[in-house]
Amino acid sequence: MQRTGVANLPLHPGRAPRWLFSRMVKLGRAISEVLIIEYGRDEFLRRLSDPFWFQAFSCVLGFDWHSSGTTTVTCGALKEAINLSEYGIAVAGGKGSVSRRTPEEIEKFGDILSLSDDKIKSMVYASRMTAKVDNAAIQDGYNLYHHVFIFSEDGKWVVIQQGMNEENRYARRYHWLSDDVKSFVEEPHSGIAGYEKKEKVLNMVAKESEDCRKTCVDIVKEDPSKILNSIKNFGYQKTLDKEKTLFMPVSINWSLMKKIYDFQPRNYEELLSIRGVGPKTVRALALISDLVYGSEPSWKDPIKFTFTVGGKDGVPYPVDRKVMDETVEILRNSIEEAKIGNEDKLRALRRLRRLVPKGRQI
Repeated sequence: MQRTGVANLPLHPGRAPRWLFSRMVKLGRAISEVLIIEYGRDEFLRRLSDPFWFQAFSCVLGFDWHSSGTTTVTCGALKEAINLSEYGIAVAGGKGSVSRRTPEEIEKFGDILSLSDDKIKSMVYASRMTAKVDNAAIQDGYNLYHHVFIFSEDGKWVVIQQGMNEENRYARRYHWLSDDVKSFVEEPHSGIAGYEKKEKVLNMVAKESEDCRKTCVDIVKEDPSKILNSIKNFGYQKTLDKEKTLFMPVSINWSLMKKIYDFQPRNYEELLSIRGVGPKTVRALALISDLVYGSEPSWKDPIKFTFTVGGKDGVPYPVDRKVMDETVEILRNSIEEAKIGNEDKLRALRRLRRLVPKGRQI
């Protein structure tokens, strides 16, 4: 069964101390080097796309297992650690304003790796669509503030991005892998893991939302005046969530709807890719699709519960021993073979040992 991906982490303010970050860069470079040499670039990217493996990797580098900085600091360390010319792998993007420079960095690093213009263009598009999906097509209350796009000279890529929820002060992490993306708008992630499952999340990329996606496209290809008349004729008596809560949109950006109508998108991905189509438009169309035309979207939170690879007491589910053994073995071998001092190796192995339930050896 495919693991697909998100991890919930509490927001922690401040920065990693320089002494810790410099050691994370050093150890991250050493482990990455062994992984790339031993398993190849494609497998290295696949490991990073696995939220369970990424969590263990971050812990081994020395960061708090339960902090939102697990994502931002580990990705920042990798950006400094991985030598583009030596490994043929580039790390673009980052946290906050740095994330907005991702397209420029993809173009810059893509040129250095001698990638074709079409390949660079497709990766810039992938960067934009992965962010669009997790910020608009999945409405779980987490707003993106971190976006990292890692790609190889073979044109393969992985996205690791994170959103924050200002109400519960938690972060949620999203993983993507190019090899697993058959469609940007249907079950596209490479793993989902976390602590808090919400009762209702608008998930327009769920397989169950297929009919709703098609109806949304049909709606926007109609003259906006017809959409307005349909809403008026239908009225505001029915509700969407079957709990008598009024979700019907009372305000729609009709100038944007005219722009979409003129564009005439062929499918939901094209609709979502249009600039200006954000969470409000996605939600309004989903509600109209359900209330007026009877095509209901998925309201199931796509998150899966996990404590890295399960809990020792079977909560929320038993440890997946195969996944844990594989993760531990690969990291252990990488640490032992890394070109770092014995003291750094011992520290990393001790951190790795803390990930293993008592009574088991690494």
